[in-house]
Amino acid sequence: MKRREFILALGGAAAAWPLAARAQQPTPVIGYLNTRGPDDAAHLAAAFRRGLRDGGFIDGQNVRIEFRWGRGRFDALKAMAEELCRVPVSVLAATGGDPAVLAAKAATSAIPIVFAMSSDPIKLGLAASFNRPGGNATGVDVLTTALEPKRLGLLHDLVPTAGTIGVLLNPSFPPSARQVSDVEEAARAIGVRVHVLRANSESEINSAFQTVATERIGALAVAASPFFDTRRSRITALAAQHGVPTMYHIREYAAAGGLISYGVDIVEVHRQVGLYAARILNGTRPGDLPIMLPSKFELVINLKTAKTLGLKISDNLLTLADEVIE
Repeated sequence: MKRREFILALGGAAAAWPLAARAQQPTPVIGYLNTRGPDDAAHLAAAFRRGLRDGGFIDGQNVRIEFRWGRGRFDALKAMAEELCRVPVSVLAATGGDPAVLAAKAATSAIPIVFAMSSDPIKLGLAASFNRPGGNATGVDVLTTALEPKRLGLLHDLVPTAGTIGVLLNPSFPPSARQVSDVEEAARAIGVRVHVLRANSESEINSAFQTVATERIGALAVAASPFFDTRRSRITALAAQHGVPTMYHIREYAAAGGLISYGVDIVEVHRQVGLYAARILNGTRPGDLPIMLPSKFELVINLKTAKTLGLKISDNLLTLADEVIE
């Protein structure tokens, strides 16, 4: 079954262990590895805890969570994952994007891993199939990169006069080659040109926006990348400074002042990761838990930013929006 066609809704959580039985067991430890920082991702960690609670586990009572934060330093994630494995942890939750997932995969082939990632987990060797992963890893494929063409089309609907749309991507992000081919194909279908801008450092992000201004590029799509997520305040500020209508992949950018975003409900994804971690603690093998795909997507429009840019948002687009920030 094709990755993009396979949508699996999570069924009811397994029944919790009896409290008396749990009291006789050592308190299990969950490792939580995230590419961001504790302030930046507090809402995601809270959603993860909610998922655990839905599965019968409460942090500080019958489970303990060991947090490790990459703070945007992706090269430090492997050592953090290895450290968590030495604790040892009963489950390793790898969140915040592919760098954390790949670090967890490199650190252990035995400890159960629950991931939230944007690349194809089968192609990366994390699972044999979506229905039955078969190994020590399962989780949520958030389809972030697969939605790049959809985002390009929405941006074109928003700024139909833009003959050229810039696409900012991180060449160090594993799916970047696929992102380029997908957006180029989508651009041909809607009759626009794309100007690919590559950045994997803050100075290159600055240079990319300078190119947007110099080349008079009419609109910009920021391709999904955990690197960009950790710098979203800077990116949305540059978009405002240069007055370029910009599309993003998750709501957090629009909430930070970005114009428009379309993507999965990332908070719900982290709740699902917590729920799967609880099911594993309750005895389910990760290889028997189907990899989930999101069923909820969000179109968010920042109307205040649109007015600042002098953009008129069509009634049709406003009707489609799940949230309008005023």
